[in-house]
Parts: sequence; C-alpha cells; structure tokens
Amino acid sequence: MQKEEEEIKLGFVVSEFHRDITYQMEILGREHAEFLGAKVAHTLYTPGTFDMPLAVKKMLTERDEENEVDAVVTLGCIIEGATEHDEMIASQMTRKIMDLSLEYGKPVTLGVSGPGMTRLEAQERVDYAKRAVEAAVKMVKRLKDVK
Repeated sequence: MQKEEEEIKLGFVVSEFHRDITYQMEILGREHAEFLGAKVAHTLYTPGTFDMPLAVKKMLTERDEENEVDAVVTLGCIIEGATEHDEMIASQMTRKIMDLSLEYGKPVTLGVSGPGMTRLEAQERVDYAKRAVEAAVKMVKRLKDVK
C-alpha cells in the first residue's frame, strides 16, 4: 500500500508596489499551487520587494502547525527607474532571500521579475509566479527524498 503524500504548504510574500501587476502574479501563483496539489497556507504583504527578506524570515521561523510552511514563494516586480536603484534593490533582495533559504534549510523561490524592465515588460512576465510556485513544489519534494 502506497503512503499518501502530505500536502505541501507554501508561504507567499507578495510586494504591494506595482500592485496592479503583483495582484495578477498572486492569483496566477495561487491557481498554479492548487493545480500542483499544494496549499498556500500563509500570505504576507510587503510595501515593496526591498522589504521581502524580513517577511520571508518571519515565515521561515514560524513553528506552530498552522503557520509553518515547507517553502516560501516571493512575488513582485522591479521596474527600471531613472537611476540604478532597481539594480541595487534586486541584487540585495535576491542575495538575502538566498541566504535565508540556506540558513533555514527551506526553499525560498524567486517570483520577482526585473530589474531593468519597463512596466509593459513586467506585465508580460506575470508568469514568473507560476515558475516560482513550481520551483518551490519541486524543491520541497526533492529535499524530502534526500532525508
């Protein structure tokens, strides 16, 4: 008799900056998680992508059954401005979420598009949400196989 797999619990950290785009990413990500048999157990909203690492850390340190997640999916977009501010934010944010993933031993996936793109290009990349959800689910499954 085959043992039934436990449902994978995802946490979403969603940027509110450029909410017209990140809302679409969130909906697409939720639909894809359901399609893959995963559950979005907890969602935290941040003012922007720069603020994501703290929310990711909060999710990764939750230890109660209700809020504990197997992986965290970050969703946002970093649109190019008149300065190189977008590059600095993207570089620092991605580095820190990678560090948190390694520190806590849980996948933190990057569903953040940019930098160096226009609003139209960000709109065309809302499917990054699907990719990030898929990567989270795959990593959780593969890490469970290693244990």
